[in-house]
Parts: sequence; structure tokens; C-alpha cells
Amino acid sequence: MQRVLVVEDDLDIQELLKNFLQEVGYEIILASDGIEALSTFSSTEFDLVLLDIMLPKIDGFAVCELIRKQSQVPIIMLTALSGEEEQIRGLDLHIDDYITKPFSMPILIRKIAAVLRRSKGPQENEHKTIPYQNLILDCDNYTATVDGTSYELTQREFEVLKELLTHQGRILTRQNLLDKLWRYDFYGDERVVDTHIKNLRKKLGIEFIQTIRGVGYKIDKES
Repeated sequence: MQRVLVVEDDLDIQELLKNFLQEVGYEIILASDGIEALSTFSSTEFDLVLLDIMLPKIDGFAVCELIRKQSQVPIIMLTALSGEEEQIRGLDLHIDDYITKPFSMPILIRKIAAVLRRSKGPQENEHKTIPYQNLILDCDNYTATVDGTSYELTQREFEVLKELLTHQGRILTRQNLLDKLWRYDFYGDERVVDTHIKNLRKKLGIEFIQTIRGVGYKIDKES
């Protein structure tokens, strides 16, 4: 499991980041000010640092500069400052990416994944695929290949299909999928899941997604 240091003094944002990132599989360690961040970083190995700029005691720029003196760990800066000067300063300190508040959590998650991919060696950086019967799901490019033909998927179509493929043999209820994939972005009817399943079946011409009447959906384990 990849470990992320989240450095954020706003406790509400801190908790939100922790919950979302843990949900998608990262181990999260928190720090609320610059001094705590540096102390934590020096005592633990991290795969990535998510670093707010406006911090108590020592600001994010200083934290970044001190980290860079000892490590090339990937750093993504979070900030409410969107001016060019702040962004240039961060880039001059060799941060890996920059995202301004308020931010989209799905976009942040994808930025983290992209930065971590770039930081890995060539062998680790190979595309991850999930094969199933006549389908290959490409987890880097959000495409599905069926019998040699490649299809572009929307973000949500990809996520629904990936969730079913990674939980083969298990029934996923509509609420399971809404809680995992839509989270706080969802305010409507849970039948939106049915629409995405229908679109996947039509687009890809696949029949292995089973409807469990009144419950949800399932893909059998491949023997």
C-alpha cells in the first residue's frame, strides 16, 4: 500500500482528504503544520506528499525546500493561491504538480495516480490491464478492448466496469457502487447505475454483467 503524507491545517479538509484517499487504497498520515510535517517526514518513508502552502509555523514552500534537500519524493501542492508567482515558486522548488482550492476530489485522485506512475521505474510503469474473457480493460487509458477492437469509456463507465471486474464473484448492490464511485457527487436516483450498465453492455457488446434482480450486479469469477 502506498503511503501519502497529507499536510493540511484545515481539519475539515484534512479529514475529507483522509477519507477519500483511504477509500481508494492509500495509507494516509496527517500533519497539521510545517514543523509536524518535517518531523513526520524524517521518521517515516512516504511515496508522495500532499502539501498545503498556507501552513502554521513553517509554510509549505519552506517545507518543500527542506524536503527537497533530502528527498525527491513526489510532492503535490494544494493552495487557495492561484497567482502565477506562487505557481512559479512551487515549480522552482521542483514540485511535481499543483492544484488550487476548491478542487475536485476525482481530479486530485487522478493527479496523485499520475504523479506516482511517473515517479516509478520503467518496469513498474507498465500499463495495468484487467483481462476477462474476450475483454481487456486498460486502467491507464480508460479504454476497453473487446475481440481486438478498442472502445473509449467515460470516466464513470470505466469505474463501474473496473469495480465489477475487481470484485468477480461478488454481488455489488447499486448502493455499493454509488457509495464507492459517486460518493458526495451523487444527489439523484440510484437507477443511474442501471443506465451506466446498459451503456456498457450496448457499447461493448458484452453479456457477462449479470443483473441480480432487486439487488444489483455481478460478474462471475473467471475459471
